[in-house]
Amino acid sequence: MSVDLEKILRPIPAEMAPYEPKYMLLASGEAAVVRAVDRDEIPDLLKHVEPLLHVERDYYDVVASRVYAELLSHYQYRFQDQYVLAVQVDGELAAIVNGRQVTPTLGLSLHTLALRRGLRVGAHAFAAKMEYHFDVLGHDEVLIVAESPIGFRRWMIEYKLEKRFEIPHELGGVPSWALTRELFDAARSSLVVGRRPVPPEILEKAMEAILPPSDPPTPALDPLSATRSKYDPTATALMVERWAMEGGMQDA
Repeated sequence: MSVDLEKILRPIPAEMAPYEPKYMLLASGEAAVVRAVDRDEIPDLLKHVEPLLHVERDYYDVVASRVYAELLSHYQYRFQDQYVLAVQVDGELAAIVNGRQVTPTLGLSLHTLALRRGLRVGAHAFAAKMEYHFDVLGHDEVLIVAESPIGFRRWMIEYKLEKRFEIPHELGGVPSWALTRELFDAARSSLVVGRRPVPPEILEKAMEAILPPSDPPTPALDPLSATRSKYDPTATALMVERWAMEGGMQDA
């Protein structure tokens, strides 16, 4: 009975071509590998996503909580046609991207989560998954939303996305934007980087294990830093909170 019920609860997966790993040189001179994550590797990602649930800056808490749920659902066979890619630098986890196939011609971007900042790792990871949608899966367009101002600048502005506001996105029902094949081809030369095949010694290091990020985002010591992604230009409430922490409330 339970076996039969599990067959009903599990989505029937579509045939999706595999992602071929690639590598690129970052501005630091380090080699980054982008590769597909197998289902049995998902627990290795979850333990690095979980600490980000408590990082308010740049909406890491919102994105990480959703990524955690998406990855766990994928691991437990409760998510339809999801793929997961990881970016690793010398084995260390630098970024996670995921998305799914809606139809054979339509893709949907879920999230891009950078665990290493300052080297455009997140931007490279996003470009890699768009490459997967268009060049491998053969989608005509991908529906995208952003949950932070940084994401909006990286996706909507850099790729010049088209509005699809009549289509609610699966992430909370907010209006969708679309990256079309034409827009992707126009951005390809400036935003998509990487080479194939990956040198064996570099790929083996990445496949051996997903190592912890060496410098992941952490909760800010100063509450004011969280206002980078909040719509409070004066940050009055957080200023009062900081003064209280500094013991300077009597001087305010």
